[in-house]
Amino acid sequence: MNPNETLGEIEEFVLLAILHLGDDAYGVPIIGEISERTGREVAPAAVYVALRRLRRKELVTARISDPEPVQGGRARRYFSVTSAGVNMLASSRDRMLSMWDGLQPILERR
Repeated sequence: MNPNETLGEIEEFVLLAILHLGDDAYGVPIIGEISERTGREVAPAAVYVALRRLRRKELVTARISDPEPVQGGRARRYFSVTSAGVNMLASSRDRMLSMWDGLQPILERR
């Protein structure tokens, strides 16, 4: 991975949601976690596209569960953040905090 590569907003939200959800991180709860924590509705397609990109970048891994024990039950794809993903999040956070540094007086004037 390119050391200068950055995360898009949805990618960052997806990684953070997976970390919050732990072992229960699959599509629907990831979408719910992002919506609950940000107050924004996020398109499921945007989350699934981000998950594919994050897998390609090796920032997340996926495992397939056994099918649900009901007629027509489907298997779920559960996601985990890799150590590279955690490192990327830490770098992203550091860059963002650096950009915010020194702006508190401006924000307090509004």
